Amino acid sequence: MEQRILLIEDNPDITRVVQYELEQAGYAVLSAPDGVTGLTTARESSPDLVILDLGLPDLDGAEIARRLRKTSAVPIIILTAMDAVDRKVNLLEAGADDYMTKPFHPEELVARVKVQLRHQQHGEVISIGALEIHPQKRLCHYNGHEVRLSPKEFDLLTFLARQPGRVYSRQEIEREVWNGELPSNSNVVDVHMANMRAKLRDLDGYGIIRTVRGIGYALKTP
Repeated sequence: MEQRILLIEDNPDITRVVQYELEQAGYAVLSAPDGVTGLTTARESSPDLVILDLGLPDLDGAEIARRLRKTSAVPIIILTAMDAVDRKVNLLEAGADDYMTKPFHPEELVARVKVQLRHQQHGEVISIGALEIHPQKRLCHYNGHEVRLSPKEFDLLTFLARQPGRVYSRQEIEREVWNGELPSNSNVVDVHMANMRAKLRDLDGYGIIRTVRGIGYALKTP
């Protein structure tokens, strides 16, 4: 199966050139002209790599990288017109794996894509006691058995698992997992938590999600 690259870029000329080069190299390319569309596409399609323009019309590229990194270990290559060292360091700290300064040669970008995908061949594994999450493969196991989660349940569990023990409020969860798109007084978070618990209960893992009354939820540490 073709590996999928998500290109988040608002310049149609750059999009056209990069997409052509990537497709010639054998990749399937998804494109988004702004940050909001890019985050939605990443959530729905689970790309193998993201190429992210820093100067988008709606959201800062570094902020998009941080949001992506909350629930995914997908490799991120940032395209930037800035060449300041401190800015590059900030991008890497935000979650970027690599960056290229504009103008750039598309052939070099394709080469860097190949390097990042090789590094990710085996993928990240989050292990917390009997719980094992593979963000890249979007697989979850408990006690060696697969937990069949919906896409949003998987995103939610992965979000909690990245900082086990930390209590997240419903508002934080809504903002990070649903991008703040839920209506006020929504019980969607609670419904998804209940569904996950039911699936984990069948594998003797009901208690790994902790409810903190009046605050929110946390993933128990072993």
